Amino acid sequence: MVYPAKLTAEAILRAALDLLEDGGDEALNMRALADSLKVRPSSLYRHYPDRAALVAALERHATLALHEDLREASRDRAPSEALSAAAHAYLEYTRAHPHLYGLLLAPRPPALAGPGPGKELWNYVLHLVGALTGNPDDTGAAVAYWAYLHGFALLERSGQFGLSGPRGGFERGLEALIHGLSTGKGGGR
Repeated sequence: MVYPAKLTAEAILRAALDLLEDGGDEALNMRALADSLKVRPSSLYRHYPDRAALVAALERHATLALHEDLREASRDRAPSEALSAAAHAYLEYTRAHPHLYGLLLAPRPPALAGPGPGKELWNYVLHLVGALTGNPDDTGAAVAYWAYLHGFALLERSGQFGLSGPRGGFERGLEALIHGLSTGKGGGR
């Protein structure tokens, strides 16, 4: 048995990640988490006051990991290549970590984005898009890019492409979007 004094927030988060990745949101509950760590459920509350706090930590982890994947994929590339590589990294992340990605899709009331991983991820996407369009604050173009990635991932995830799959639709749409953004035909600057 793990002694609660040796239990860390990081160990709990790793175990929660395993539960989530293996069984989805339904598998993530405090009792199952405590069982996986061989502690009493009350031991978890010293580090995470409730399930919502644990889910928030998992969301933070997912956002940081996605951001790192996009940065790594786009590093040292020309703007159009960087956007394409980041788009592929985004899609690969959604496929490799569907349950973590699902946490990022949870409905939330509209709010101002404060400092933190979500804002940093958005700023990086804005930077990538701005490098292509020439406008470092091209929010409209960044929203179009983000919505395309998100929409494709959701359609794929929900099985909406059917057995035949998207048949190159991701590449075709991405090429058209990047071309439109690079020539200014993707909307206003």
